[in-house]
Amino acid sequence: MSNNDKKTDVILIGAGIMSATLGSLLKELVPEWEITVFEQLDKPGEESSNEWNNAGTGHAALCELNYTPEKQDGSIDITKAIAINEQFQLSRQFWSYLVNQKLIHNPQEFIMPLPHMSLVHGENNVEFLKKRFEALSNSPLFKGMEFSDDPEKLKEWIPLIMEGRKAEEALAATKIDSGTDVNFGALTRTLFDHLQEKNVKVNYKHSVKNMNRTSDGSWEVKVKNLESGTVERHTAKFVFLGAGGGSVHLLQKSGIPEGKGIGGFPVSGLFLVCNNPEVIEKHQAKVYGKAKVGAPPMSVPHLDTRYIDNKRSLLFGPFAGFSPKFLKTGSYLDLFLSIKLHNIINMIGGGLKNLGLTKYLIQQVLLSKEKRIEELREFIPDAKSEDWDIVVAGQRVQVIKETEAGGKGTLQFGTEVVNAADGSIAALLGASPGASTAVDVMLKVLSRCFPERMPEWEPKIKEMIPSYGISLTENPELAQELLNETAQTLGLSSTLQQG
Repeated sequence: MSNNDKKTDVILIGAGIMSATLGSLLKELVPEWEITVFEQLDKPGEESSNEWNNAGTGHAALCELNYTPEKQDGSIDITKAIAINEQFQLSRQFWSYLVNQKLIHNPQEFIMPLPHMSLVHGENNVEFLKKRFEALSNSPLFKGMEFSDDPEKLKEWIPLIMEGRKAEEALAATKIDSGTDVNFGALTRTLFDHLQEKNVKVNYKHSVKNMNRTSDGSWEVKVKNLESGTVERHTAKFVFLGAGGGSVHLLQKSGIPEGKGIGGFPVSGLFLVCNNPEVIEKHQAKVYGKAKVGAPPMSVPHLDTRYIDNKRSLLFGPFAGFSPKFLKTGSYLDLFLSIKLHNIINMIGGGLKNLGLTKYLIQQVLLSKEKRIEELREFIPDAKSEDWDIVVAGQRVQVIKETEAGGKGTLQFGTEVVNAADGSIAALLGASPGASTAVDVMLKVLSRCFPERMPEWEPKIKEMIPSYGISLTENPELAQELLNETAQTLGLSSTLQQG
């Protein structure tokens, strides 16, 4: 084993959509900075960012009902839906900037126009969906959404779902034609090609084993080359942990006080994938239903048209599952090795508070294929088992920590940035909406870790992302203009397009 000491300005750990986005932003803001990436797999975008591991909805809250909860007084809270849509617009604007600057090419390889729909059963849910539609229709970001409970109209919208349905069933849907399907695996690969052209050093098959602060406040990162077996030491002033579920262990190794008390709860997923071209041809939309009681938010059932490897696919799921791994390619010891003295109370609290979720996950793990097909038949009444195969999706690790509202052991369903007080290291934890809001999340990393640089960076950020720091909801004309511009640049169409 030989030791090599190498210095760089920035180290990005993990070659997923988050590191790709942060690296791309930094290369525009400070092109002279040296950036080094370490990824333990042999190529980028293979874990949570991969198209087979990620829902690819381009989460903009156009169809996800869990972002618009019903309040006790019966009104609909659209705050989260508006916030997530605004965040997705930042992603679209940045991708458009990269395309316009000829820094990335062929946007149709990673983004395609596709209607987004919500579908509900039962009179109470129909009433809820109608109220949701009315609440969102006032926002410029949800312009063009339609509502219908007319079976004939629904047959036009979703023929496959309406085939073989009982006429008396109470059904309703909303539809917005300006949705998108985003292939985050393809986007990640595209961004890493761009970064390598900008002289970013990307090291595949390199596993980060440890990290320590040096006397001058930099970070020394110990990395093992998985091919040669040699161990290298790299130092940088700033480190970003963008390793999906693997960031939990890396954050613990950093020893920063901000990481104390944080634990992770892994949730795996499965999809049914259609193998019958005739069935695939009958459906052209992303259709989201309502989550079952006790189900985690990322288990909202949806029947999704996807564009993968330049062809149309049809997926249904996700079915939640449990594995102690923190990555799809991780170890069965991941969960147990993440339990430390500082987080054990939160971990136990999280377990006790979420017995219902644990029970739900166990039930999901034990489902037979036929039981999964029965759930599919709520969407496609005539679904045949032989037309569908099971594919294992990615691992998600939900954050468990103490919060003011929830106390110890609170399970967080969302994306979370943890950074050292001095901004020298930041970690991204959590899951959905994740990839869709990568640009917004990475801008937060920059503002937290480089506050003194933000005033000088701001003009360039606004050039790349025109609505940075501006509410599109409160500026409908700007919203319309940017939606049209990004739609045109990304090849989505010249009319109003959404996320």
